[in-house]
Amino acid sequence: MAMLEQDIDFDAILSRYRADPFDYMAVHTSHTGRLRFKVAKGDQVEGVTGKFRHIPGTLLYELERERNPKRFTSRTNGQVDMIRADLEGNFVEAGEQIMTIKHPLTKREIIEYILRQVLTPYKAPEKAKYFFSMDLQARVDKYGLRAVSIKPGDEVLTMSLMKRDTPVYYDGEPGIIHSVYFKPGVSVEQGEPLFGVCPKDRLSLIERIITRVKAEWD
Repeated sequence: MAMLEQDIDFDAILSRYRADPFDYMAVHTSHTGRLRFKVAKGDQVEGVTGKFRHIPGTLLYELERERNPKRFTSRTNGQVDMIRADLEGNFVEAGEQIMTIKHPLTKREIIEYILRQVLTPYKAPEKAKYFFSMDLQARVDKYGLRAVSIKPGDEVLTMSLMKRDTPVYYDGEPGIIHSVYFKPGVSVEQGEPLFGVCPKDRLSLIERIITRVKAEWD
């Protein structure tokens, strides 16, 4: 359930991020294999870069299975804060947490964190890749993201799972798509928010949140 303005303790939230302006991002193995680390604790890492997001991030580790090594790169910038050095050279299961990256938060990311508590999230029904529906994408391209409203029954997404595309129909409250959390064609875990919806009567609250954080965050 989305928060209302009186529910938000801005001073506490801003104090928390001034004291520790980082996000701690866990890195898990995507499948089984023999683990070889390519970074150490304290190393700086970079995420995907380039004008077309074509330059991969820092190589974090390799998993070898049946003599076939697969390389895994960082999705974010930051510093290796924790690493399971005891697993080096060992066989690990899928889903094992092997390191944590301490990512320095930007003002924009802090605003987005607060907004996630105010906006109504629409969550992924399955672990899959998602795209906006053709009609919705055309409206976004023409009018801009925050000028597009949706209502129950609208076809909003295409879910791509096991090489099958399935339409997803919106079943939440009417409103405007304010924030998008997924990247087209990138797998999203079940239950993770895909986008945040803002009812029209809450738009002024959103603007006040953005204005306050921008004014008070150094």
